[in-house]
Amino acid sequence: MRIYAIGDIHGHLDLLLQAHELIAQDGGADARIVHLGDLIDRGPDSRGVVEHLMRGQAMGRDWIVLRGNHDIIPARFLRDPHWIDPRGATQADWIARDVGAETTLASYGVRGAQHRPLAEVHAEALAAIPPEHLDWLEALPLWHRQQGALFVHAGIRPGVALKAQDPADLMWIRHEFLDDRRDHGAVVVHGHTPVARATHYGNRINIDSGAGRNGPLSAIRLDGGGAWLLTENGPQPLLPVEPA
Repeated sequence: MRIYAIGDIHGHLDLLLQAHELIAQDGGADARIVHLGDLIDRGPDSRGVVEHLMRGQAMGRDWIVLRGNHDIIPARFLRDPHWIDPRGATQADWIARDVGAETTLASYGVRGAQHRPLAEVHAEALAAIPPEHLDWLEALPLWHRQQGALFVHAGIRPGVALKAQDPADLMWIRHEFLDDRRDHGAVVVHGHTPVARATHYGNRINIDSGAGRNGPLSAIRLDGGGAWLLTENGPQPLLPVEPA
């Protein structure tokens, strides 16, 4: 059985459509596709990405969409003015920092967020962003396990059972996971930490190739023969390498 995965989209609907087209050309039009989260922020059409994925699921497409750390912020921004994320960032930080709030809000018609009072932006966003988008983003699962692979946005806390994992780790973890070489019981397919090219490290496969920072959006296929990076020139094998 084939299963596909797509890395961090970051508001690039055009790249997402191209990735879906590569999968269709690979014979996977009706196959399961796991989207690894960070659907929004930075790119120009976060709203379009959310609507495309919601529409596909409503039409019965076999699309799994996971929740990334960026995907939780709009709902928290609108529903909890006192929210602080695991790194200590606040509502105002989402607007002020270069994490993509400006483009995300603009895709919903809320423009110039960084140069306006927070309360004004909050009120306008509350009116502009459909509640069903927030409900959908908040309800996205944190992981999917299938065929000896575990799909998750950022990674896992090594040595901790899956059901005991802290949701914050699944969306935010980096070096504690990235630097761990042990067998996790399944190949972990993840994004969150950009790399120049989708890379297989033996115990994990990182497919965040930096779409949020002008890089490509990666789509891979997993099957009985291994892992494959989909390209315009056909699937290329992803062979395990030693981490740098």
